[in-house]
Amino acid sequence: MNHTELSSELSYNVSRRVFNEEYFQAYLHKKKKQKLSKRERFLQYFRCSTVKAKSTLFSSVPILQWLPNYQVKEYILGDIVSGVSTGVMHLPQGLAYAILASVPPVFGLYTSFFPVLLYMIFGSSRHVSIGTFAVISLMISAVSVKLVPDDMFVHSLNATNNSDPFAQRDAMRVKVATATAFLSGIVQLCLGLLHFGFVIVYLSKPLVRGFTTAAATHVFVSQLKYFLGIKTKRYSGALSVIYTFLAVCKNIKEANIATIIVGAICVVVLFGVKEVNARCKDRFVAPIPVELIVVVVGTGVSAGINLVGNYQVDVVGYIPSGLRTPVLPDIDLLSKILSDSIAIALVGFSMTVSMGKIFALKHGYTVNGNQELIALGICNFIGSFFQTFPVSTSMSRSLVQESTGGNTQIAGGISACVVLLVIVSLGYLFEPLPQTVLAAIVMVNLKGIFKQVMDIPLLWRTSKHELTLWFVSFLASLLLGLDYGLMVAVGFAIFGVVFRTQSPKYRVLGQIPNTDIYWDVEAYEEVQEIPGIKIFQSNSSLYFGNIDLYVIALQEKIEINPTAILLEKKTLEKKMKQKAKLSEGKKNSFLKLRKSEKKHVTQNKVSEDHQNDEAAKEVSNMQNAEIYFASTGANMPGESLDEEQTTFVKTPSDIHSLILDFSPVNFVDSVGINGLKMMLKKYAEIGINVSISGCNGSVIADLERLEFFDSSITRSLLFHRVHDAVLYCQHKAASESL
Repeated sequence: MNHTELSSELSYNVSRRVFNEEYFQAYLHKKKKQKLSKRERFLQYFRCSTVKAKSTLFSSVPILQWLPNYQVKEYILGDIVSGVSTGVMHLPQGLAYAILASVPPVFGLYTSFFPVLLYMIFGSSRHVSIGTFAVISLMISAVSVKLVPDDMFVHSLNATNNSDPFAQRDAMRVKVATATAFLSGIVQLCLGLLHFGFVIVYLSKPLVRGFTTAAATHVFVSQLKYFLGIKTKRYSGALSVIYTFLAVCKNIKEANIATIIVGAICVVVLFGVKEVNARCKDRFVAPIPVELIVVVVGTGVSAGINLVGNYQVDVVGYIPSGLRTPVLPDIDLLSKILSDSIAIALVGFSMTVSMGKIFALKHGYTVNGNQELIALGICNFIGSFFQTFPVSTSMSRSLVQESTGGNTQIAGGISACVVLLVIVSLGYLFEPLPQTVLAAIVMVNLKGIFKQVMDIPLLWRTSKHELTLWFVSFLASLLLGLDYGLMVAVGFAIFGVVFRTQSPKYRVLGQIPNTDIYWDVEAYEEVQEIPGIKIFQSNSSLYFGNIDLYVIALQEKIEINPTAILLEKKTLEKKMKQKAKLSEGKKNSFLKLRKSEKKHVTQNKVSEDHQNDEAAKEVSNMQNAEIYFASTGANMPGESLDEEQTTFVKTPSDIHSLILDFSPVNFVDSVGINGLKMMLKKYAEIGINVSISGCNGSVIADLERLEFFDSSITRSLLFHRVHDAVLYCQHKAASESL
């Protein structure tokens, strides 16, 4: 039996009295809650007990929760396979994304080791792979190039006859990258400790996907010079992607044919094997590590035929072995990278939480946003002392870690051990690796991000507002740079929320016959308005930004403007008093006539009586005119009201009640309260009783706190449902008509 058939067989009949707020409070009894003083609440919050200390420790260090319960027989094999598979992806991506971040490749390996171990201890997601990520690397590159540009550094070093200017340039950029990690970690730690994980709501899915698509475009364009083997200037800031692309096109004649051939072969192999992995993922225990294969084969071919010597193909170069001694990041750089660090912290956090929630929903556990902020903050803060750059979640590695059987972050620890092996013993083997191979790996890995362009037709069909946000995020990030583009996108998202609250849907409700259900009268033919009653609904809260729009919409929808009616009433009263005064003056003038003119006494008396009759008749006509205007909205003869005054004036004689449905309202502020009170009093002056229905507890609390109720506006006008208010208004109108 489907839902339609089932609902058609069910019915209910409830008999109860009409509830307003006064009767509701008398009918029920509130639960007594123990109120604590501020001092008691403060002491209770900071009071320490064994249970509270244990709970705080376990929530802050999640590994203490899941490691003691680790099921070795069930999980260990999957974690080993997953860890090794993810580790072999870390190697080529770490090298490639380090070059993308404008730092030497070995620092990508450091970033693939230290933060991964730290996240295993402090992270709340079991499946995400922390480490290098293309979008974050590009944002780091923008900061590094902005503070340490090629031209300025090379010129200053030439003046001192330095033999290796690029080595010192790279060293300075490493300092910028590690300082960025240091400050980003502090930002994330502070937000996490202050429970500011909710900031992710301002980075909505369309915003993030538009931003990452623009970032992927930046990444793709930045890798063209490595793929083609040409030298171009690095650009940063607004329109940098266009300048970079034009520079590549300008120097296309200098492209190295051998570099292009090697890169093209790698792209074909990567695309082909990744497609096989996608189609045969159910048949393979682990996906084919095509990236590692391409790196190993490319390194072997380069070393075997000496690509760098015979064909001038650019290679990775010197890779030092072993781990570096911890150093303090350059504190002097922090003031210069604050805005960029905040942007990197938020983007890295949003990517990690988004991927973490996907896996948590699939595998039935929860991801704590505040703990993720703390975990990422620790990874970046502590990692910066070991010269790592900011980290985030890689979508491709996370999918591999989850799909190959990873169950916990033990897989992440194993992948870090694989990277450590290369750092300590095997790093030098990758020195002949062509940079075009790494460029091919980066460009092919952007395929998944570029697929987000398919959001456009879907959003076109479902939500034009979200489509606009997607385009604004994409275009702003593409043209203005990732830092300013993200700010513009977040600002536009907030503006969109404010705009939508200021432009809600306004409806006049009617009754579905023989039910207590009220719906938009313009939606269905069967919905009928209640005679003498107007029911108005707005699907937004009332606050300073939309209260004026609410009042105007109400007047337009019910076609009654109390301000215009009261204004015309005052105008008529004034005219009536002026004419009455004129008549009195005429009467006094007749009394002052000289008594000596006796021959005109009779004539004067007749004239005086005639004038008095005319004056009384004019007063009576003015009173009738006032009554006529109030009931019909017509103008006085010989008078023409301003168009603005007569716009909303309509017959109020058949409307005795107005019901404001507050069921969609979530809060009311002081400006909204004042506007609401003024509106209620104006409608009361023209004889229309106003009731409010559907207020939830928080709205009623707002009304009480902001002193909405007084001697003229009591709690009796609040009803818990629209139907209660309708029955009350009908009963009151019937009683007053008797």
